[in-house]
Amino acid sequence: MTISNGLALGLFFLCWLGYGPLLAVLARRVGSLNDDMIIVRRAWMRVMTHREVRIVDSQLMGHTINSGGFFASTNLLLIAAVASVLFGGEQALQGFASVGAEAVPVRVLEAKLALVLVCLARGLLDFIWSIRQLNYALALIGAAPEVHTEADRVALGEAAANLLNPALSAFSQGVRGYYFALAASAWLFGPHWLALGVAVVFCLLVWRQVGSPAARAVRATRRLLEPHLTQR
Repeated sequence: MTISNGLALGLFFLCWLGYGPLLAVLARRVGSLNDDMIIVRRAWMRVMTHREVRIVDSQLMGHTINSGGFFASTNLLLIAAVASVLFGGEQALQGFASVGAEAVPVRVLEAKLALVLVCLARGLLDFIWSIRQLNYALALIGAAPEVHTEADRVALGEAAANLLNPALSAFSQGVRGYYFALAASAWLFGPHWLALGVAVVFCLLVWRQVGSPAARAVRATRRLLEPHLTQR
């Protein structure tokens, strides 16, 4: 592997593994979409405990579970497609390389496809764990008793939020895997394309978390909801 390939691959792992810590720092300083949504979902679960009929909550949860299932099934198809080339023998690799990939030794081409496969596999595991947790949260909502004290409602809402937030955080990580798999696929055309792809993906993800219209709207909603969460 050449030096340029090694540097581009190092940048990829730096951005992929460093995105989470960077997002945590940004959340403490200027806020982030994921961090603000944690508060919004806590408010949702608090309101849920005041409803006698929780059909709306269960429908929203069902929609989220269906979305997770769609992404997971799509991810599995992509994994199968990449794996069929990677493990299809030298002829399959050469046929794939002939459609426009950079001319490199077979071992290097295998490494490039393996990187895409790892990103997709990590995303699939995140989606599976997200769906499981969402089902647990849905069961919690269905089993929630009618409580008559505000303290019980607060405790029940916090318990539901503490299950729902990790579930949707795992969902976000799974979606992020698509972005980095797309950046990894740019390596097929050369190390400079990999560096460019990961830089574009990283900047796009950060912008969507911090400066996008959706992030600003959710941040404004958080400011409205947060005072109510401190009331007991």
